[in-house]
Amino acid sequence: MTTAQPLRVGMVGYAFMGAAHSHAWRTAPRFFDLPLEPHLTAVAGRNHNGVRAAAAKLGWASTETDWRRLIERDDIDLIDICTPGNTHAEIAIAALEAGKHVLCEKPLANSVAEAERMTAVADAAAKRGVFSMCGFSYRRTPALALARRFVQQGRLGTVRHVRAQYLQDWLSDENAPMTWRLDRSKSGSGSLGDIGAHIIDAAQWITGQNITGVSALLETFVQQRPLAGDMVGLGGHGDVGADAPRGSVTVDDAAIFTARFDGGPIGVFEATRYALGRKNAMRIEINGTKGSLAFDFEEMNVLSFYDAAESPDAGFRRIFVTEPEHPYAANWWPTGHGLGYEHGFTHQVVDLVNAVAEQRQPEPSFADALQVQRVLAAVETSAANSSQWQNA
Repeated sequence: MTTAQPLRVGMVGYAFMGAAHSHAWRTAPRFFDLPLEPHLTAVAGRNHNGVRAAAAKLGWASTETDWRRLIERDDIDLIDICTPGNTHAEIAIAALEAGKHVLCEKPLANSVAEAERMTAVADAAAKRGVFSMCGFSYRRTPALALARRFVQQGRLGTVRHVRAQYLQDWLSDENAPMTWRLDRSKSGSGSLGDIGAHIIDAAQWITGQNITGVSALLETFVQQRPLAGDMVGLGGHGDVGADAPRGSVTVDDAAIFTARFDGGPIGVFEATRYALGRKNAMRIEINGTKGSLAFDFEEMNVLSFYDAAESPDAGFRRIFVTEPEHPYAANWWPTGHGLGYEHGFTHQVVDLVNAVAEQRQPEPSFADALQVQRVLAAVETSAANSSQWQNA
């Protein structure tokens, strides 16, 4: 039985990300020795019956139908925000000012101005020992963490090229129904902010360099979608009846941009939810003067690595990232028994809890997420101006 001091968590939202976060809060202390013991104290959602059902299913001890009540509670130490982007700023700022630690899903906000306000409040709160983190969970994929280690160790030499893609296909059916992800007032942007933000953050984190400018294209392939229908996963089957109402898609379906990094590399980025056959192909390849690495989340336990000095004629070798010396792997299964999507969220909880206990800033900070937000804004500005170069 643990004797660690409790870290009492209140979560806002309980859908896709809420389920992933709930699993992580439950699982982390069972596989990692944590200095604080996460307690799933309360979950908030607007629908009374829905939030009660979610609490029972996901393991939360109590419920609220107003996130403000969650922040007011004395038995909550940390607020976990799993809601659409248009709500992030208000919830995070209120929580930090109330002395609650914050974990906020990505992207940080729906605009640079909102992200700047959140970062300013977070910086002030950190001086009082109240910390915040943005949930770019792919950083916690063991293979990507190993990729970052290789770059830091100099095994790639000087980085020259970065190629990053995030390819999904769940919107390829033009009659898939409208969701909040297709409404700019709620999501801020489409493929760009939803999945493009992940590859921007991953590329900057792995290389240790920031994007300084972009030239971009954005495209919306389907302008109208059914307002009603059956939801399946993120998409589903819309009502295509002759009189069925349809709504306007107000976000991008696909984003493509070139980029420069502050240390000299050039990059190519692509994010789309229309790549038929690609279910969750979050990919990155980095080429340096001494070697290269490549990763595809659809084979998430593998990192491909090429060392020009070690095996110049052999090409890439596959590293199965499940050895005890690999990031996070020692706390899981025997060598060769791979991990899944959910483990990144568990590792996120582990890193956050350790940082809070040690009274240090967890990463990625709101300032890190603000940098991603500025790149997202630069992409939109460039695309709106005939792909003119835009500083980030």
